[in-house]
Amino acid sequence: MGSSRAKEQRAARREKIEEMRRAEAARERRNRIITWTCSGVIVAGVSAGSWYLVDRSQDRKAAEEAAAAKPVAGEKSFKDLGRNHVNTPVDYKMSPAVGGDHNPGWMNCNGDVYGKEIGETNAVHSLEHGAVWVTYSDKAADKDVSTLRAKVKKTPYTLMSPYADQQSPIMLAAWGKQLSVDSASDPRVEKFLNKYVQGAQTPEPGAACTGGITA
Repeated sequence: MGSSRAKEQRAARREKIEEMRRAEAARERRNRIITWTCSGVIVAGVSAGSWYLVDRSQDRKAAEEAAAAKPVAGEKSFKDLGRNHVNTPVDYKMSPAVGGDHNPGWMNCNGDVYGKEIGETNAVHSLEHGAVWVTYSDKAADKDVSTLRAKVKKTPYTLMSPYADQQSPIMLAAWGKQLSVDSASDPRVEKFLNKYVQGAQTPEPGAACTGGITA
């Protein structure tokens, strides 16, 4: 009888062990399922986040390109401008000139400020190199001239000089582009510089603005 009871106890223990093993296996299956589910959610979240960032980046790039393509308010554009090197005066159709045939020598335009009028055909060559030429007449206020002078001096690929024969107190010229303003505080001045200093309109991007004519 004692032997029978012992057998029953051993069988009960085996059954208990098997039950525990089944429970442990069930827990492991549940844990694997939870892990897979969480991993899927994380991957989906990362993927969605990545696509969101890519979309935002593409939207931002598109907005920047659209802004770059948009002209500065009030600017004038000129096309079909010659680019021959000549040693004779050129009868430009606009004042100051924004492009056309020009002298082989360019005016230094590495933030250079000139106190007197400069050779227009030399300045046009600077525009070909991607410079912006800031000019002013005697109608420009002294404070505006001082403000522009300081701005030009710290801006590579710009030059500045007086120009008597112009309609507005202050004008800015890039290759094929011209803008007239009344004061240095006009926000379009900064926009024009940002857009056209070595801008997309430049026929010879990266060409030197030093080593040219200084006066």
